[in-house]
Amino acid sequence: MAEVTQGIILDIDGTLIDSNDAHARAWLQALRENGITIDYKTVRDKIGMGGDKLLPDVAHISVDSPLGKKIDQRKNEIFRKDYFPHLRPFPYAQQLIERLHASGLKLVVASSSSREDLDALLRKIGIADLIFASTSASDAEESKPAPDIVEAALHKAELRPHAAIMIGDTPYDISSAHQAHVPTIALTCGGWSRDELHDAEAVFASPKELFEKIKSFSLEEIPETLSSFIGH
Repeated sequence: MAEVTQGIILDIDGTLIDSNDAHARAWLQALRENGITIDYKTVRDKIGMGGDKLLPDVAHISVDSPLGKKIDQRKNEIFRKDYFPHLRPFPYAQQLIERLHASGLKLVVASSSSREDLDALLRKIGIADLIFASTSASDAEESKPAPDIVEAALHKAELRPHAAIMIGDTPYDISSAHQAHVPTIALTCGGWSRDELHDAEAVFASPKELFEKIKSFSLEEIPETLSSFIGH
């Protein structure tokens, strides 16, 4: 029997904050500084994976190798110094999370970002105090699209898979969630089209559109309303 939603597993980058392009450009610069030139689209299409998946995929370099560690560290430095100060949450991202939190849903973050970056992003969006628990790259052996981070999020929040919904923006979020038996709501604001996100149970344009869909419902009705979006 289908369960009413009890918790939301949240991706952050590209879902609540407009940071996907920044991550791609930081990777490109770190690669160029180490003599590796790759076109923008190749890297941009892999944003949403962690470095353990992205580097081997785009440059055939293990993130655990000396060169891989050097590139990964430099990418993080570039992102934090040159891009992070200019990042902005998507419109209504904070209001969406506030309403989900007020409805009694457990909110748990499942991100491939480092713990340091994740904490800073949550503060920038203004939702750090609303999150029940969070998982980052350090909580999983493998990053998305492997299910490890979503499974860690379920464990921390003490949620059954079908009592949770993941909200993300990439095919990697969808794959990670589905391997952990969690249904998904995808947002196209991260740069992927509806066709590219067709495996999600529901697709919306942005946090604002999802907020507009639930704002007319009472707080008590929101969990069941979200369940209806994914066919529960």
